[in-house]
Amino acid sequence: MKVSYNWLAQYVDVSGITPEDLAEKLTRSGVEVDAVEHLNKGVTDVVVGYVTKKEKHPDADKLNVCQVDVGGEELLQIVCGAKNVEAGQKVPVAVVGAKLPGDFKIKKAKLRGVASNGMICSAKELGMNDKLMPKEIQEGILVLPEDLEVGQPIHPVLGLDDVVLELGLTPNRSDCLSMTGVAYEVAAILGRDVKLPEGNVPENGSSIEGKVEINIEAPDHCHRYMARMISGIKLAPSPLWMQNRLMAAGVRPINNVVDITNYVMLETGQPLHAFDYAKVDNGRIVVRLAKSGEKMVTLDDTERALDEEMLLITDGTKAIGVAGVMGGANSEVTEATDTILLESAHFAGSSIRKTARKLGLRSEASLRFEKEVDPQAVERALDRAASLIAELANGQISQGKADKTISIPEEKQVDLHLSRLNGLLGTNLQLEDATSILERLKFIYVTEGETVKVTVPTRRQDITREVDIIEEVARLYGYDHIPTTLPYGDNTQGMLTRKQALRRTIRQVLNGAGLDEVSAYSFTHPDIAHDFATIYRETKPIPLAMPMSEERSVLRVNLLPHLLEIAAYNNNRKERDLALFEIGKVFLTDEETLSRLPEERLALGGLLAGNWVGPHWQQKAEPVDFYLVKGMLDVLLNRLGIIGIEYRPAKGIKGMHPGRTAEVVLQGKVAGYVGQVHPATQQKYDVAETYVFQLDADLLIELATIHQGMVPLPKYPAISRDVAVVVDRGVSAGELQKVIEASAGEWLESVRIFDVYVDDRLGENKKSVALSCTYRDPERTLTDEEIQAAHSKVVEALAVECGAELRG
Repeated sequence: MKVSYNWLAQYVDVSGITPEDLAEKLTRSGVEVDAVEHLNKGVTDVVVGYVTKKEKHPDADKLNVCQVDVGGEELLQIVCGAKNVEAGQKVPVAVVGAKLPGDFKIKKAKLRGVASNGMICSAKELGMNDKLMPKEIQEGILVLPEDLEVGQPIHPVLGLDDVVLELGLTPNRSDCLSMTGVAYEVAAILGRDVKLPEGNVPENGSSIEGKVEINIEAPDHCHRYMARMISGIKLAPSPLWMQNRLMAAGVRPINNVVDITNYVMLETGQPLHAFDYAKVDNGRIVVRLAKSGEKMVTLDDTERALDEEMLLITDGTKAIGVAGVMGGANSEVTEATDTILLESAHFAGSSIRKTARKLGLRSEASLRFEKEVDPQAVERALDRAASLIAELANGQISQGKADKTISIPEEKQVDLHLSRLNGLLGTNLQLEDATSILERLKFIYVTEGETVKVTVPTRRQDITREVDIIEEVARLYGYDHIPTTLPYGDNTQGMLTRKQALRRTIRQVLNGAGLDEVSAYSFTHPDIAHDFATIYRETKPIPLAMPMSEERSVLRVNLLPHLLEIAAYNNNRKERDLALFEIGKVFLTDEETLSRLPEERLALGGLLAGNWVGPHWQQKAEPVDFYLVKGMLDVLLNRLGIIGIEYRPAKGIKGMHPGRTAEVVLQGKVAGYVGQVHPATQQKYDVAETYVFQLDADLLIELATIHQGMVPLPKYPAISRDVAVVVDRGVSAGELQKVIEASAGEWLESVRIFDVYVDDRLGENKKSVALSCTYRDPERTLTDEEIQAAHSKVVEALAVECGAELRG
C-alpha cells in the first residue's frame, strides 16, 4: 500500500511530524514502512508557462521556436523538439538556473543558431513516473490544465511536494489498505482525531424505483449488493489533484468516472465498479456462479474461461463482470455513456481469492476483497463515489438506491481482563492506561471492575479474541516500554539425544574415512524405485497425490538408486573418483492403497567408484574394491561398539553382483549388504565398476554400545604366531577365523588374515590362507612352551573342523 503524505493529511493532523518520523512511528507500532519516497527528485525553479506562439525552427525540421509567458515582464524564447507542443497550451517550464533530476542545470543555449532561454518539460524530465500516464504524454511534453495560474511553482500543481510511504502490510492488516484505515492507525499513534469526508449525496435525478432490480443467487459468495443510478455524466479527464493522488498510489488515471471509483477504493478500502446502464439488460443485476464452459471478455480485452466456482455479475442474460476482480468489456463506460450503474458490494474473500488465482488476474479490487473489506463500508463508499461523480462528471444521482442484503456482520464484542493483559506483557498497567489506548483506537468500551468489554469496529476484521486486543495495547503502549525480564524456571543443559549423537558419530566416521555426504530427494521415479533389494521387508510403491514431476512421483524405499544417479551426474562431468554416503529416511508399506501412514526407517547408504588412491610418481593408482568398502564398514561398526559382526556370501540380491556381494549380519540380524553393483545395473545407470553398501541405520543405533573410556597400555609383551593352511576353496576365511577364536584359549588377543593365495599347484580346487595370531596374558609374560601348546590346538582344530593342511 502506497500512502500519500499530503492525502493522509486530509484525514488526520500530521503537523509537526515529518514523513520520516511518521514512518518510524508506524514501524515501531507494527505497521512496517518499507520505503519513504520523495516525489521531488531534485526539481527547482520550474513554473507554469503559457505558450503564446509556436513557429518552425528555420534550420531544423523537428524543432519548434516557442514564445512562452512565465509570468515575467518578457516572454521567453524556448526551442522545443516535442511533437505535441502547440500555441495556447499551459506547460511546465524550467527557467534559466533551474535544476532537474540528475543535477541537470538549465542554462542559456543556442540550438542550430537560435537562442533558447529555458526548457519546456516532459513528465519524465520532471522525475515523474510517466508509465502511469497516457502514451501521448509519455512521448511529448506535459500539457497542464487551462485553469492554472501562469508563473506559479510546479511542485504543488503536479504533487511534487508530496512524499509517499510504502507500507509492507501483513495479511491480517487489511484495514490499512485504505487511506482512512491508515488515518485511524496514525491517529491512534499520535493521539489525534480522524476527519472523514462528508457523505452528502445530492439526489437530484429521477427515482430509481423500477429501474434497477438486484437478485443474489449465490448468497454464500455475495452478502450484500448495492447500486445507484447516475445519469447525464460527461466523460473527461479527472482533475489534476485526483490524478496526482492516484499516481502517488501507483494507479493510472483513465477518466473521471473510473478515476473516482479507484479514488474511493483507495480512500475507503471498498472496491467499486461502474457499468454502462444502457448495456445492462432492463437494469437487472443477477449475482450468480458461472456455468461450466461459460466465457466472457474482461476489460483488458481478454477472453476468460470460467468454471462453477467463479462468481459473476450478470444482467440475467449475459455476464457483465467477474465479481470482485474485473468488469466485462461488454458493459464498459465509454464517451457515449450517458447513464451509469454504480456498484458497491460485499463479496466473500475466499470466493474472490479462488477466482483471481484461477484466472491469473490480480487487481487492486481483488486484493482487497481477498483480505476481507469492511462490510459497513459498502454504503458509505457508494455514497462518497456518487457525490464525487455528481461534482466532477456533472452526474445527476437518482433518488434512492437499490439494495439487496443477505447479511451484515455485526461488530464483535471482546472482553479484556487487566490481569491477563499484565500477565502476558509483564507490565503493571492500570485500567486507565488500557482504556486510553482503546480511545485512541476509536474502540467503544464499557468497564466492569477490571474487565473491559470492547466493541470492535468492523473495519478491524483482524481482531477477534482477547489476545488481539492485548496486542493492540502492547504496540501502542510501545514495545520499547515493555520491561525486560530474565526467563525463569528450571534450566536444563542442552544436549543431543542418543539417536542424534549416534547419527553424528556415523557422519564423523564416514567423513573421516574420506566419504562426502550427499542429500537426495525422498521422491523418485517408479521405474527405478525397486532397482535394488530393500534391506527391510518387501514393500509396495507409494505414489504421491500431487507430484512435482513424473521423475519424483513415488516415495523411495532405498537409497542406492539416487546415489547411482549422483554418480552418473558426476561421471558426465569428468568426476569419476567418487566416495559418497547418505543417511536418510525410506518409506515402507505393504498396502496397495494407503489407509495409514507408511513406516519411516532411517537408512545408511554409500557408494565408491574409480580410484581410491590416484596415480602418483611414487605409487600406482589403487582402484576401489570390495575389501576397501568392507574395511570402512568394519571401522564404522567398531567405532559404534557393535559386536558379533559377520559377513556372509550373498547371491540373488537384486541389483548386486552375485559373486561380489555379502550380507552384513549383526548379532544374528541381517542389517544390510555390501558389494559391487551388477554389471547390467551399472550399464543402466551409465556408470563404471561401482561398489555400494546399504544398512539399516535404526538397527545400528539400536545395537551401538559406544564407549569413550580409556584403555591402559598392556604391561606385558604379546607373541605372534603365523599359520598358513591349504583348504578347499569353498571354505571362507571367516570360518577359519571362527575356529581359531574358539580353540586358541583365553590368551588369544586377535586373529588377522594377511594372505590368500589361489593356484592349481596347491591341488585341485584348493587355496592357501595365511593368518596371524596374537597371544597375550595381561598378568604375566607367556613362555614359548605355553604359546606353542595353545598354537598346536589351533592347528589341530583347523585340520579337524575345516580339513586344513599346513602349507609346507
